[in-house]
Amino acid sequence: MSNLLKDFLVRHMRMSHVYQPVMLKALIQGGGKASIRDIASAFLALDDAQRDYYSEITKRMPGPVLARHGLVEREGDSYRLKVSLDDLTPEERQDLIAVCDAKVAEYLQKRGAKAYDHRRMALGDLSGTVRYEVLRRARLRCELCGVSATEERLEVDHIIPRKHGGKDVLENLQALCWRCNANKGDRDATDFRAVRQGLDAMANGCVFCELPKDRVVAENTLALAFRDGFPVTPLHTLIIPKRHAATWFDLSDPERRAINLLMDEARKAILSKDKTVEGFNVGMNSGEVAGQTVFHAHVHLIPRRRGDVENPRGGVRGVIPGKQRY
Repeated sequence: MSNLLKDFLVRHMRMSHVYQPVMLKALIQGGGKASIRDIASAFLALDDAQRDYYSEITKRMPGPVLARHGLVEREGDSYRLKVSLDDLTPEERQDLIAVCDAKVAEYLQKRGAKAYDHRRMALGDLSGTVRYEVLRRARLRCELCGVSATEERLEVDHIIPRKHGGKDVLENLQALCWRCNANKGDRDATDFRAVRQGLDAMANGCVFCELPKDRVVAENTLALAFRDGFPVTPLHTLIIPKRHAATWFDLSDPERRAINLLMDEARKAILSKDKTVEGFNVGMNSGEVAGQTVFHAHVHLIPRRRGDVENPRGGVRGVIPGKQRY
C-alpha cells in the first residue's frame, strides 16, 4: 500500500494546488485517518493569504484598542506588552492564559456560529457553478481594486449584504479580493440598499413604468428586457431598470450590473433564435439633444445581419449624419 501511495505521489499526481499532497500528509500523520477539520487546518497552515488577512485584523482592531488602554505598543511588524512579565511566576502566567481562554469561550458560547460570519460570507451556501460564474465574469480580478487572482485570493461578495436582505443572485454578487472584502465588511459604500428601497418607484405616465407584463421577455431582480415597439431590425430589444431613473448616469452600480447581465442573456437568446444574426449595435440615448424621447433609462440591443444595410462601416457613428463613414 505504501508503494501505491508513493507511486501516485511521484508519478501520477497532477496538481492545480497544494491540496492533494497536504491532505495525504495529514492522513498519514493521523495514522490513516483525519477529520475534515484537521485536513482544513493543514491547508490553513500553508495559506499566507489567511495570515495576511489576520495580520490586517491585528493592526486594525485589537492592536489599536489594546494600545489605547496602555497594554501594548507596536514596534515595526511586532507588538509587545507594556507591562512586564518578569515578576510573574509560571503559575501566574498560566492563570492569565486561562483567563484569556475563558473570555474566548464565553464569547463563542454567546455568539455561536455568528462569531465568524465575516469569514463565512465568502463561502456561504453558494453553488460552485454560481461562484465560477462570478469569478469568470470578473475575469479573475477584484472588481474593486483590480488585483489578479494570481496575486490575491478572490472571494464572492454580496453587494447588498445578506443581513440587509441581499439575495444569492448573480446581479447581487461580485468578486472581491480578501483585502477589499474585509474592508467592505457588511457595509455598502454605494448604499445599494437605496436601490432596493426605491425598486417600486414608478413615474406616472412613463410608458416603460407602465409596460404590460406580457411584453417582458426576460428579467432579473433590478432590470427587465422587452422588444422595441419600433424596431430598427427584427428582435431589437430594450433593457431597462425596474426603478424609474431618467438616464444611464442616474443608475447605481448594481442596476448597471443587472442590465449588463440581462443584456448578455438577451444576446444569447437572440443568437439562439436567429442564426442569421452576426453582430450587434449596443447604445443608449442620454438627454433630449442626444435623441432621448422616453426619459426612463434604456439600452438598445440591436441585432445586425449581413447585408441589412449597404455599408455598415462606422456603426453608431451614424448618430451624426455624414460622420458614420471615415
